[in-house]
Amino acid sequence: MRDKLMLTGMVVAGAALVGISLFAVLSEGPREPASASTAEGDAAHSDLVRTASVSGLDEAVRDLDLIRPPRPKQASDFTVSLLGGETLKLKAQRGKPVLINFWATWCAPCREEMPAMERLYLKHRERGFVLLAVSVDSDASLVKPFLEKLKLTFPVTLDAKMDLANSYGVRALPASFLIDRNGYLTALALGPRAWDHRAAHALVEGMLAQ
Repeated sequence: MRDKLMLTGMVVAGAALVGISLFAVLSEGPREPASASTAEGDAAHSDLVRTASVSGLDEAVRDLDLIRPPRPKQASDFTVSLLGGETLKLKAQRGKPVLINFWATWCAPCREEMPAMERLYLKHRERGFVLLAVSVDSDASLVKPFLEKLKLTFPVTLDAKMDLANSYGVRALPASFLIDRNGYLTALALGPRAWDHRAAHALVEGMLAQ
């Protein structure tokens, strides 16, 4: 299967079709009760905030040329061991937006987008943003030196047998899956993205606001 993974330059033309198929498979003292007008004003304000966040999210998706799922789809749950020795269970991340990036050290576009992913992660992790990089390298000894060289700090797991990659229908590298705070697939990126671009930060901020 690994030999059949296509690099970005080979799948640009068919990105939309492949993407659709992948989705198929916080005062002291007591407070006075709010008056009706105050409650209505708060509700209206909340609706405006939600509408603005959805609008900004949609715009970010367009600017990044991401693929939306044709219908709501729950992301497949999994538990993985991280290189640092901890474990990460996807379902335990509910309430947080998650970016899962499938990559390999031999994939040039993957290597190129990693520093931008690190900057995105560092900017938003304190607010709950989760980034998991899934390496499909068959030689695990290549991964740690690569991460140390670029000083990457986001969680990384190894998927040498491609069990997780196959469960997500990965057919090209890099492939990034965005999962919302309720555990649903929000968008897919086939190929590298400028993850430190304004649109990428707006995307994460929009998912955090949902």
